[in-house]
Amino acid sequence: MDKKMLMNQGSDTERLWSIVLAGGEGERLRPFVQQWLGRHQPKQYCTFVGTRSMFQHTVDRADQLSAPDHRVTVIASGHGQDALSQLSKRPLGRLLVQPANRDTAAGIFLALTYVRAHDRQATVVLYPSDHFVYPEDRFVDVVRSAVRAAKQLKSWLFLLGVAPDRMELEYGWIHPGPHLGWIDGHKLRAANAFVEKPSIGRRKAAMAAGALWNTLVMATQVETLWKMGWQCFPEMMPLFEKYGDAVRTSKEQSVLGDIYEIMPARNFSSHLLERLPRQVAVMELTNVLWSDWGRPERIVESLQRIGKQPAFSQAPVTVVQRASVAGGTHDMPSI
Repeated sequence: MDKKMLMNQGSDTERLWSIVLAGGEGERLRPFVQQWLGRHQPKQYCTFVGTRSMFQHTVDRADQLSAPDHRVTVIASGHGQDALSQLSKRPLGRLLVQPANRDTAAGIFLALTYVRAHDRQATVVLYPSDHFVYPEDRFVDVVRSAVRAAKQLKSWLFLLGVAPDRMELEYGWIHPGPHLGWIDGHKLRAANAFVEKPSIGRRKAAMAAGALWNTLVMATQVETLWKMGWQCFPEMMPLFEKYGDAVRTSKEQSVLGDIYEIMPARNFSSHLLERLPRQVAVMELTNVLWSDWGRPERIVESLQRIGKQPAFSQAPVTVVQRASVAGGTHDMPSI
């Protein structure tokens, strides 16, 4: 990969699609949300601060880069009311309801199949909907650079990583390898290895070696990820080929139900990224406060960093960790 190859391009969004993953149940936060709201609600649909949920923040960020009708959102079968109500004042895009939870690989390739049925030459950006980022404009700029890289170097998957500032128990880690090039001032490195939720010893070694947290925010070409799917999920991909043939026909929903009855459960990070690290390039997400809000203390700590009060009482929450400022631990400005 040559630096000269990574020249800036215009903001052509015609063939750019966004995939928003919103099918998680938020099990780690379930007791806290139950106590706070008096009922369970997956964390991506919760408004922990301000007036927008994490899901709404993610949709709004996605729509800054791609057209709303090029946004595909994957939700669980019980999430329809939450998703529709929170999109009521926004363009709906395309909602895909998974008939059953078959882990992250199925959700990703379900959305990818839909995009591929419309444009096999598309570029896609994948966004988990349950992560906190601030400031949003800086995050969008970094994703935009990843999109430019993916459009020029079509055989690579470009993944955002975050420099750790603690021994995090629940994140996946990326071991970056050789320097590949630059785009918009961002250094690109090959991925040497991925480790999903490693042991304490492996976490310490990863942090000492300069490994990054895996955000699962990525940009790539449809066909690039499709080929990776065939390498890692040969038992799953024929099912999605069948669904792809039914997209935009009267059989789409019935075929979707049929394939999920026999869909295997596979994890995207463990079963694809860990197997194919040499096809992945890593871009560090710098000067952005990023956190996977899997525990209440993470939420409180993140909001303290930006001078905002959470929408819930802090009385039962003990802050024991710092949220990560990607690329450093300096103070962040207030919203």
